[in-house]
Amino acid sequence: MMRGQCFCGQVRWETDAPVLWAGHCHCDSCRRATSAPFTSFFGVARDSVRWSGTLADYVTSGGKVRRQFCPACGTQLTYQSEAWPEETHLYAATLDDPAQFSPQAHYHWAERLPWLAIADDLPKFAASADGAEPVA
Repeated sequence: MMRGQCFCGQVRWETDAPVLWAGHCHCDSCRRATSAPFTSFFGVARDSVRWSGTLADYVTSGGKVRRQFCPACGTQLTYQSEAWPEETHLYAATLDDPAQFSPQAHYHWAERLPWLAIADDLPKFAASADGAEPVA
């Protein structure tokens, strides 16, 4: 079982579904949404996540992307895209037990910030890993 919450605790989530993938995203939109040099998240089956509290939505990319967050404190909680309609991507930083997160790769490596030094051995994909080979 994995559980998490927003900063103020008004929105909580839990899932017992297997993690489909886990990694660090360096894309511009994730950086701006989280005000961080990259963000770490993982995918689970969308219908497996149970929520308590009320989520707010921010829809972008012509309605193809939905980011959900706590309306009280602003904590980003999900990323959902038409590209992966059966998945919800949850932010690792919201986990009650962050040790449950085990990243498998870096995504959107081509958009990484030049001043951020990354020294791990994880595969690095130019964009998403869908059908792609690592670039580093």
